[in-house]
Amino acid sequence: MKPKHKFPRQRAEHESHAIRAKKHLGQHFLRDESVANQIADALTGHNYDAVLEIGPGTGVLTKYLLKRADFQLFLSEVDTESIIYLRQHYGELNLLGDVLKSDVISSLPKPFAMIGNLPYNISSPIFFKLLEWHSHVPEMVCMVQKEVGQRICAPPGSKTYGLLSVLLQAFYTADYLFTVLPHVFVPPPKVDSAVIKLTSKNVKDLGCKQQDFVRVVKTAFNQRRKTLRNALKPLTDSVLPQFAEKRAETLSVADFVLLTNSIMVPDNLPPLEDNWTDES
Repeated sequence: MKPKHKFPRQRAEHESHAIRAKKHLGQHFLRDESVANQIADALTGHNYDAVLEIGPGTGVLTKYLLKRADFQLFLSEVDTESIIYLRQHYGELNLLGDVLKSDVISSLPKPFAMIGNLPYNISSPIFFKLLEWHSHVPEMVCMVQKEVGQRICAPPGSKTYGLLSVLLQAFYTADYLFTVLPHVFVPPPKVDSAVIKLTSKNVKDLGCKQQDFVRVVKTAFNQRRKTLRNALKPLTDSVLPQFAEKRAETLSVADFVLLTNSIMVPDNLPPLEDNWTDES
């Protein structure tokens, strides 16, 4: 049986110009205009005058963002071919460097929102960057792998609730907006995607030291099948009795704040890696 949809192999065609999707950059070019319009419309435009689009690629989302008069648009793109295409088709743009490696934030008016079809291979580091910038970013709308989107939006106690859920929900309300199927991309990914929205809770003080909070949450989920008494042994031999026999996925953000405040996290531990993997 022939597939219903046919797509150019590893290539996105745009008028007379062709951009090759680069596997090492995790590129999957969105080609559905209605999906792009929905993503752009999900930005409220409230409480910020600037928006940073991450990985605009060939600009299918960019064109809808440029129509908005309620904010100034900035783009973070690392692919030279895409940058040339964007300049040829959209004129003068506020093009910035790599969001993960450059000092992008110094070039942005604050506060600013973030948006983008995030490459699967760098979505976790981008969320880590959002945590670093949370006081400047009141809103983020993005497309990610469906599994990641479900995890970010999951409540405590669910099977998908994990590290991303706790760390992002500490500062943001997470909403799962809609699912995007593979056939609307070139090349089609092997999994479904999800569009999610993160809205700031305006948390000025988490109630504990943020670095310690991140370390406690990551340590707890690194061995999520173990009780917290055992999972947190790298940090402490004494866990609050009400949490000792529980597992990480059952604790709320408030529980983790309480847990963090009960632990004297050593100062001589190695720096945290930007690794968001939950051990199953």
